[in-house]
Amino acid sequence: MNTGRKLTVALAAIAAMGVAASPAFADNMYGPGVTDTSIKIGNTMPYSGPAAAYGAIGKSISAYFDKINKENGGINGRKIEFISLDDGYSPPKTKEQTRKLVEQDKVLIVFQGLGTPTQSAVHAYMNHKKVPQLFVATGATKWGDPKNFPWTMGWQPSYQTEGQLFATYVLENVKDAKIGILYQNDDYGKDYVKGMKDVLGDKADKMIVAEESYEVTDPTINSQVIKLKDSGANVFFNVATPKFAAQAIKKVRELNWDPVFLNNSVSNSVGSVYKPAGLENSKGVISLQYYQDITDPAIFDTEPYKKWKAFMTEYYPDGDQSSSFTAYGYLVAQTMEQVLKQAGDNLTRENVMKEAANLDLKLDLMLPGVDIKTSPTDFFPIESMMPIQFDGEKFVSLGKVVSVN
Repeated sequence: MNTGRKLTVALAAIAAMGVAASPAFADNMYGPGVTDTSIKIGNTMPYSGPAAAYGAIGKSISAYFDKINKENGGINGRKIEFISLDDGYSPPKTKEQTRKLVEQDKVLIVFQGLGTPTQSAVHAYMNHKKVPQLFVATGATKWGDPKNFPWTMGWQPSYQTEGQLFATYVLENVKDAKIGILYQNDDYGKDYVKGMKDVLGDKADKMIVAEESYEVTDPTINSQVIKLKDSGANVFFNVATPKFAAQAIKKVRELNWDPVFLNNSVSNSVGSVYKPAGLENSKGVISLQYYQDITDPAIFDTEPYKKWKAFMTEYYPDGDQSSSFTAYGYLVAQTMEQVLKQAGDNLTRENVMKEAANLDLKLDLMLPGVDIKTSPTDFFPIESMMPIQFDGEKFVSLGKVVSVN
């Protein structure tokens, strides 16, 4: 009898403790990968393979999270554990690494996975698992489809938007344009081409005189560039990742071809593209941009540049300070930081996606007039860009920030 009474009292005490503790537990709502002191964030990045130049983005993001962990103790008191895995820009490897992040590492989200073919390979999986595939590092239009894929969101301007802006530039600035297009043979390349054709409309068949595609496994694109030159094109629209963009610039100059050279923004980097291609060779290349040119001496005395340079010097000292990819990584990491700040202690996957779809953010390294805005029906955070031209040392504005909206 005494033993039974003691057991009853003990159970009552435990129950009372549970009731007392439940309001405190209710204050913090956690998804996988979250504790009172940490948040696990996953990522896949091509640190090797044909798109390895983009690895600077992953390293910049990691450095930024190191910064906020050291200087701020993390976000809302939780340090970021950033698990970034190499997928070599290979879709099968991306599948393998993403499954590891979700099923073994138990990350809260996968953030900034890079590449259209690679992220397409896990698009359905992430949405089936209801894991945020957040701020995907590709401008494919498919990342902005909240109705059918509510767990996926891009970050940079969509490739179709960019293609539309390039077409507008040609219509307004190039007389008797004959366009030759080099593009990667996947959704990434095809999105740009579609955007351009959408704006050219019924003029597209006449104005586009040649289209040549390449595979990411191709060693070079020299033969494609030769065919485009031979087509009589006086505008070259280069839709390529950094390795092939640099090859294209070199080959165009070797052929003594002097078209209006349009280079997509994902390869608009002094350090990763124009230096390898040759700065003199790259002179005159036209592109589009939405954040400040970190190689422009005109911004060296500004506070945003000084903050970025101090960050690079302390947290990513071996990073290439002439590569726009380091600025890109810095900015997208700040965007992720803001989402987690807004989420507060409600760190479920559902609430992280809700906050990602509720942004109205100005980042100080962005070009004036370019904001980050989202809503439950708008998963395209950045929709404005500025036409720019490389003068052999830095980028020069060719007009104001424009949008297709």
